[in-house]
Amino acid sequence: MKNRLSASAIVPLTFALAAMLCLVAAQFAVGAIERTAEIETRRALDESSFGWAEVTANGLQVVLLGTAPDEAQHFAALSIAGSVVDAARVVDRIEITPAEDLTPPHFLAEILRNDSGISIIGLVPAASDRTALVARLTRMAGDSQVTDLLETAAYPVPEGWERSLNFALTALEKLPRAKVSVDSERVAITAISDSAPEKSALQAELSRMTPAGVDLVLDISAPRPVITPFTLRFLIDEDGARFDSCSADTDAAARRILAAAEAAGLEDGARCTVGMGVPSPRWAEAAEAGIQALAKLGEGSVTFSDADITLVASDSIESARFDRVMGELETALPDVFALNAVLSQSDAEGEGPPEFTASLDAEGKAQLRGRLNDAALREMADSYARASFGSSNVYTATRQVENLPNDWPVRVLTGLEALSKLVEGSVTVRPDAVTVTGVSERPEARSEVSQLLAEKLGESGNFDLAITYRESEVIRTEAPSPEECEAQLAKIQRGGKITFEPGAATISGASRQTMSAIVKVLDRCGEMPLEIQGHTDSQGREEMNLRLSQERADAVLAELRARRILTGSFKAVGYGASRPIADNGTEEGREENRRIEFQLISDDAADGAEDGADDGESESESESDNQDDEAGENGQ
Repeated sequence: MKNRLSASAIVPLTFALAAMLCLVAAQFAVGAIERTAEIETRRALDESSFGWAEVTANGLQVVLLGTAPDEAQHFAALSIAGSVVDAARVVDRIEITPAEDLTPPHFLAEILRNDSGISIIGLVPAASDRTALVARLTRMAGDSQVTDLLETAAYPVPEGWERSLNFALTALEKLPRAKVSVDSERVAITAISDSAPEKSALQAELSRMTPAGVDLVLDISAPRPVITPFTLRFLIDEDGARFDSCSADTDAAARRILAAAEAAGLEDGARCTVGMGVPSPRWAEAAEAGIQALAKLGEGSVTFSDADITLVASDSIESARFDRVMGELETALPDVFALNAVLSQSDAEGEGPPEFTASLDAEGKAQLRGRLNDAALREMADSYARASFGSSNVYTATRQVENLPNDWPVRVLTGLEALSKLVEGSVTVRPDAVTVTGVSERPEARSEVSQLLAEKLGESGNFDLAITYRESEVIRTEAPSPEECEAQLAKIQRGGKITFEPGAATISGASRQTMSAIVKVLDRCGEMPLEIQGHTDSQGREEMNLRLSQERADAVLAELRARRILTGSFKAVGYGASRPIADNGTEEGREENRRIEFQLISDDAADGAEDGADDGESESESESDNQDDEAGENGQ
């Protein structure tokens, strides 16, 4: 019995012993796997420069510890561990270094304003009043469109942001065509002005308005003036060398011309007007050659009017020397230029050449004396003088003679037009020359007179100028009131109205004297709120009449700008046939209704302008009516 129990106990004991041996072997195996996984994972991380990572093994799991510099390295460490052992066995206990506060973005807004409207784009603080910003731009744009392309970011408003933005908006109100870039410390403005004086005034005003702490960057450009004809006149006489007029197409050309003049004896600080309208890109080369030729002769004048050149030399120059210098000049001139060379001759003995003189004194009184061809020229000269200087200020005592030069009427009327640009002076017209002397209260008058004479007298015309500039305090302090100016403009039109080509918006040549008189008044009056009103008779459709009257008012405004009148406070409005002053049933009445009027702008006038614009709207009519109306419109 004892033997049987011993035999039966052997089997369980054997299994128990085997189990114990298996458990011990398993423990040894797990420990070996843990050590292997931990060692291999740590080696892989060290080789990839992840020394901040710690590795421990927990059975079959690999635990990653440590603090990663950022999320990218955190992810990279997990990937490396997953490449050594099964990724499912990797336990992530890595922490990430807390990120520092993010740097606020650069807040910047760009505003573009032109005739089409206003657009704004950029990034602004969410806490700023975007609604008020857009509302202000909308008021500024008026009837034009405002395009809002702004983005916002929830960051604190930078110091100085509101200050810079308010200044930028204030500046934009003064600039109808501009781009403005704004940040908290800087405002950059790129704009276009109508003229060089306006550019200078804007630069001074904006610089004065700039608040402390704002860096202002200004880039205001002014369009170059159109010079027609493109004129240059250089003289050498007993008084030395000087320019009556100097034009250039580029700054480099101006420097080249002035250098040639200085080499010829020019001493005073002359300048060339840089403008558009040059007849040839080789203008500077031709001007330089002409000045050098005159310097070789020593006395005389050289005049450029577009591509026509007139060089008049003193009669003291020897003929052989004159011929040689002129031959060299003709060879040096570019192909497009034509030279007319004149060697003056002394007047013959006797009565002397025929002469016409006109004088204007400091009180505005004008006297016309001398010889004229006939009664028609006498009447034309007298009418032009009365339109320019006032009917009560002209005394005419001319004599009609025969055998005057064919171009005598042109020379006389051109001389009177030149005199109208002065406040006092005289003009003397002879067959060989026109001489203008006097005083102007506008610095550009000398150049304007020179261009006028060069254009009207032609390439063979010779003229002398002695015009000085005098700054006028009297005109600025005792200028006529706006009401007096309005009355003077109406009085001029009672003597000769502004007329147009039939059915068109082109000012007729017969209105030239009237326009000159109007320009003279406006030049003395200075800036004032003035409405240029266009009116038609009742023939034709209302819509067509309204458009024609607007185009004619615009044409008058453009003519005033071309004559260098400041028109920033002027407005052109067409009223069509809505405001007749006579009976449209008669030809005389229709002629009176076709007119241009100048009226001061007031609140009532502004309301009336809007009513007139509304009255001009009409429904479309039938095709047959259109044809009848267009036939009638040709008489406007």
